[in-house]
Amino acid sequence: MSTAMIFVGLILSTILATASNSWLLAWLCLELNTLSILPFISKTKHPRAIEAATKYFLTQATASCLLLLAGTSNAWLTGTWDMTQMSNKLTSTTMLIALTMKMGTVPTHFWLPEVLQGSTLLTALLISTWQKIAPMSLLFIMSNNIQPTFTLTLGLLSTTFGGWGGMNQTQLRKMMAYSSIANMGWTVITLTHEPKASMINIFTYIILTTPTFLLMALTSTKTLQNMTTMWSTSPLATTTMTLLLLSTAGLPPLTGFLPKLIIMNELVTQNLTPLATMAMMTSLLSLSFYLRTTYLTTLLNPPSSATSATKWRQKMTKNKTMILLPTATTSTFMMPALIP
Repeated sequence: MSTAMIFVGLILSTILATASNSWLLAWLCLELNTLSILPFISKTKHPRAIEAATKYFLTQATASCLLLLAGTSNAWLTGTWDMTQMSNKLTSTTMLIALTMKMGTVPTHFWLPEVLQGSTLLTALLISTWQKIAPMSLLFIMSNNIQPTFTLTLGLLSTTFGGWGGMNQTQLRKMMAYSSIANMGWTVITLTHEPKASMINIFTYIILTTPTFLLMALTSTKTLQNMTTMWSTSPLATTTMTLLLLSTAGLPPLTGFLPKLIIMNELVTQNLTPLATMAMMTSLLSLSFYLRTTYLTTLLNPPSSATSATKWRQKMTKNKTMILLPTATTSTFMMPALIP
C-alpha cells in the first residue's frame, strides 16, 4: 500500500510540474518528485543503495536551491512567477543550470552513473526516463529565453563526455547512464533553435530505453559478461536487445536515427554546419560501445560454446516475453510518419 502511494505521488508530481505555469509551483512539484523517488532508490538494504540515494538527494537538493534562487530573482526583477517571463540573462542561465543538473548533463553529470549503479534495474529505468520528463518540460517552456551559445556548448560537451565515459564501462547500468548523458546532449543542443526536435529526441529515447531496461531486468543481465550468455535465457530477447541497442546508438534505418537526423537538419539550417559535424563525430563514440555490446551479445559466443556459466531458460517465462515483445519491436523500427 505504501509503495502504491509513493508511486502515485511520483506520477502526480511529474504531471503537476509539467502543467504548472509558476516557478514556485514547479519547484514544489519537483521537490515532491525527488522525495517520491528516494524510497525506491534506497529500498535495497545495501550500502551502495543508501549511497546512491544520498548522492541523488544532495544533487537534486542543490538543483532545487538553484531553481528557487533563479525563480525568486526573476520574480523580484519582473514582479511575476510566470515561466515565460525570463528576460534576464542571469536568471535564465541559472535556471538552465538547475534543470540540466536534474537531468544529468555536463558539467553536472557526475551523480548519474553512480546513482544508476547503486539502484536496481527498474529504479534505474525510472531515473533514466520518467524523472527527465518534468525538467525537460520546464526547459521547453522557457526555451525562447535561453542563451543559444550556452545550450550549444552544454549539448556538445554532453555528447562528447557521454560517449567517452561509456567506452570503458563493463557495468550495463553505468553504460546506460553515459548513454543518457550523451542523449541529453542531443536534446539540449537544439533546444533554443527547434524545441520540438528536442522533445522528439527525448521521447524517442524514453521509448527505446524502457524496453531495454525491462529486458535487462527480465533476463537478470547487469554486466557485459552476462550479455555473452544472454542467449541461454532467451534467443528472442537477445535479438530484440541487439536491435534496441543499435537503435539507441542512432544507426539507420532504426528509430534512434530519426531524431538525430532532425537535429542535424536543424543545425545545418541555422548555419551551424561545423557544430553539426562535431556532434556527428561525437556520436561515433557512443556507437563504438554500443557495437561492442551487441558484438558480445550476438557474435562472441555461439550456442555451442560452454566457456562460461549460462542461465536456464525458465528464468524468462513465455507470458513475459509476449508482453514485452510488441513494445520492443514497435520501438525499434523507424516510424516514417515522423520524418520531416
